[in-house]
Amino acid sequence: MAAPHDGSVVLDAKGLRALAHPLRVQLVGLLRKFGPSTASRLAERLGVNSGTTSYHLRQLGAAGFVEEDTTRGNARERWWRAVHELTRFDGLDLIEQEPDAAMAYLTSVATADAMRVQRVLNELRTMPTEWRASFDMSSWPLRLTPEEAEALQDELRSVVERHRRPDPAYGDTEPPDAERVTVVVQILPEPDDAGPDDGHHRDHEPHGDHERDRDGDGSGNRNRDGDGSRAGGAGHDSGGRAPRAR
Repeated sequence: MAAPHDGSVVLDAKGLRALAHPLRVQLVGLLRKFGPSTASRLAERLGVNSGTTSYHLRQLGAAGFVEEDTTRGNARERWWRAVHELTRFDGLDLIEQEPDAAMAYLTSVATADAMRVQRVLNELRTMPTEWRASFDMSSWPLRLTPEEAEALQDELRSVVERHRRPDPAYGDTEPPDAERVTVVVQILPEPDDAGPDDGHHRDHEPHGDHERDRDGDGSGNRNRDGDGSRAGGAGHDSGGRAPRAR
């Protein structure tokens, strides 16, 4: 596996097979989010037995995704930490080389994202007002060429990168009121089943395409310019040429 200088790791076929299990994706995600932990503590979080988490941590360690934190614990209690901050999946070649593992991995990532959204929704009513104001769930149907969709992915990633802050766990500083915010970007190609010659363009799906109404008028329009023409939304980071999983 390649390790770029931005703290991420690019999956190869071996790494993909190692991560093609939903529990392993969750274990890596927890270690990245909360820092070093033990098999027992992780098992409690995930609702499984410690023998199961211990086995999967060892497999992740052999694959290079986690490592033992020798500065913590003792001979009876092993602590583990994540080796990387992000996982990059260069999809096209790996989907052809390892179709079953690729689908298992991507399904695990999608499931983890859905669980994350549900956790935030469960906490939304008791969340501080200023954080409730930052919450967003939006989607828009667009008609794009493959090249335009790739360009959109690059633009969205560039925007997110501008807002990433150093991690204080590594000795960097940040504003005192900064908290973890997950941005989930999903670009989902949905080619029309009927093809281009049926004379009908489905510009709008009958269900689900929406934007959060920030203006309180029930219209669903985020109106930056006074005419409802500008829309913004939150997304995910797991699709296209180089998706990333937390």
